[in-house]
Amino acid sequence: MTLSVVKRYLIAFDQYKWVGLATLAVTVGVSGVVAVQPTQAPVYVAKGTLSYRRPSVIFSSTTTKIQQEGQEITKDMLLDQKVVEPAAKKVNVSAKKLKDDVEIKMPSKSNDPSALIQVSYKNADRQKAEKVAEALMKEMVIYSENFNTSSVRKTIAQINQRLPKVTQELREAEAKLESYEKREETSILAVQSGTLPQAIIASEQQQRQLRVQLGAIEAQIKSLQERLGLNGEQAYVAQALSADPIIAQLRVQLFSLESQLKILRSDLQEEHPKIVELLKQKQAFEQQLQQRQSEVLGGNGVAAPLRSADRIRVDSSLDPARQQLAQNLIALQTQRDVAQEQLKGVENTERQLRQEYAKIPNKQLEQARLAQQVALKKALYDKMQSALVDAEAARAETTGSLTIAQFPKTDDVPSNKRGLPVMLAVGGFVGLLLGGGFIFLLGMLNGKFYSWEEVRAALVEKEVPILAVLPEVIVFDSYGEEMPLALEPNSPYLEFYERLRTNLRRIGEKPVKVVLLTSAAPLEGKSFSAYNLAIASARSGKRTLLIEADLRSGSNVESLKIAADPLAAVEPLHYYGNMSECVLLVPEVENLYVVPSPGSLRQASAVLESSEIRRLFEDVRNRFDFVVVDSPALSECNDALTLEPYTDGIILVARAGYTLASMLSEAADQLVESDDDDSHKSGPRLLGAIINGADIAVKYRNDVDEWELPLSSVSDGAIEVRSKQLPQQSNPKNKAINSKFN
Repeated sequence: MTLSVVKRYLIAFDQYKWVGLATLAVTVGVSGVVAVQPTQAPVYVAKGTLSYRRPSVIFSSTTTKIQQEGQEITKDMLLDQKVVEPAAKKVNVSAKKLKDDVEIKMPSKSNDPSALIQVSYKNADRQKAEKVAEALMKEMVIYSENFNTSSVRKTIAQINQRLPKVTQELREAEAKLESYEKREETSILAVQSGTLPQAIIASEQQQRQLRVQLGAIEAQIKSLQERLGLNGEQAYVAQALSADPIIAQLRVQLFSLESQLKILRSDLQEEHPKIVELLKQKQAFEQQLQQRQSEVLGGNGVAAPLRSADRIRVDSSLDPARQQLAQNLIALQTQRDVAQEQLKGVENTERQLRQEYAKIPNKQLEQARLAQQVALKKALYDKMQSALVDAEAARAETTGSLTIAQFPKTDDVPSNKRGLPVMLAVGGFVGLLLGGGFIFLLGMLNGKFYSWEEVRAALVEKEVPILAVLPEVIVFDSYGEEMPLALEPNSPYLEFYERLRTNLRRIGEKPVKVVLLTSAAPLEGKSFSAYNLAIASARSGKRTLLIEADLRSGSNVESLKIAADPLAAVEPLHYYGNMSECVLLVPEVENLYVVPSPGSLRQASAVLESSEIRRLFEDVRNRFDFVVVDSPALSECNDALTLEPYTDGIILVARAGYTLASMLSEAADQLVESDDDDSHKSGPRLLGAIINGADIAVKYRNDVDEWELPLSSVSDGAIEVRSKQLPQQSNPKNKAINSKFN
């Protein structure tokens, strides 16, 4: 099977072969013109060498460093303006031309004693080439000497510039160390003597004693609470209320009233004046009891909680012994609070001592850090003093790092003639590469899919389900202007459309009844696919209707051997409103009906949005088993989106050689992003896609033999066939389907 990239290149080659041939011709012509050009005059190259100079005796380390830096001189340094301009003035040559014509070859290892720097200068005049090269090399030697001496002077100047700052930093570091020792030395000595650790230990012992005391108090409190059955707050309230004589008197009076009420209620009713009088007295005593409770507990009923009279009587019923226990419980709680506050104070004292103790190592570290800074500053100061003395000594020892090892000389230049056959061969090879590259580039920039595998990959990337891959239809008879449909029962193409029909039946929970076919752009075979899908459905025994919803172009029903109503375009709404007029029976195919398009209409959108179209779709959904709707391409209009609510979903048709990648991506995004779940839909809005016109093998069957139609190549979106021998009765003409049936 041919690779997709090979198919793409073959199609692009067939489309843009003249571009490749023109590129080849131009390249060969240019190479021929270059080959026949007359040879130029000989150019002489003057070559000289520079060697590295190394002093025999060196006393200063600065001199050694400067000599090493001088040996690391680069090509850009040798071609500096300070070298080129003086040399150009001496030989009366332009500085730019001199720099362009000179060539310097640096050694791979400059530290090699035998390393040489080669200086070359080319010119048509032998003597001038040698003269310019010699002048340039002398300037390079002078530049090297100036570079080294300037390095020494720069080193001394830098040391003298930095030395005052280093001296000042040393003095400041010494002053900081002295000030810190005066301020913190007392604390450091206190830690070293052990005073601070002893205070921390004493604080810990005091905390342990307080915790033991708190434990004893907590045990006594717990014992008293268990004996009384009250907590601390309840004991305080009960003791205070029980000790109050007024509350005790009110309790006695309330008890007396309750006793009288109990006796009277046995003989009298609640409405009796005496019982009512006693109840009022009881209510007054209870109010006095609540008021006295607020006075005893404090807060006047705001800070202290209000209690009912019964609760107050219960809380104030402690006998003297239990009152004594309550007093002891309150006293123990007070002792516990005092001990807890003492414990908190001791803990805070210990925490402060430990914080002070924790700071001592930091103070010691700070002292050591300041001492280290003084040592570092002192070391830098001593090093700079030593470097200054060494640099002063190096001033007398510094010389240039380069010397002329060999003055420039020129060699004889042989004549150079170009071979015409060789240049033409090279031009032809380059032209083939350029032409092939241009063809491939133009094919990539075209933006079309050149194979059905590329279309499938793009749909998979967009997560669009692929319902079927349909083959390119080979026409065996001349159809003229009619659409070549698979009308014959034994047509080899019905199998593919039958597979598409069964795939549609498996979509969603409910079977799909009304489908709409559209495409991203024209000429992708959506009308052809719609017709053949309807034929396949009718052949399977389903009562099938094909609706031509493309009201912007003419009808194709002539391919079904029927004629459309020529007056339908005059009153299209009346045409669609009467099903007996618009629905036609196809005589060639059983169970197949068609609603032809009335033709090209100016107000196509208004007709599609009319109530007549809506009623038509509602009627055909109930009367037919399967309805196929053929609509215009999405790039031409929005008719497909207008009709979509009347259908169970959209099928997107794509075709290799015609579908643009950008338009297919835009159409898929538009349909996928607008998916909805209407009540009459059995699936998403975009049911899937059909890849039309694929170069896949189709088996042709007759009563005796079975033949296979191989599709071998793709060109301009149509399939060229190199067929085997076919049955004689088929009269093959090896003609592919015309792309005008979109």
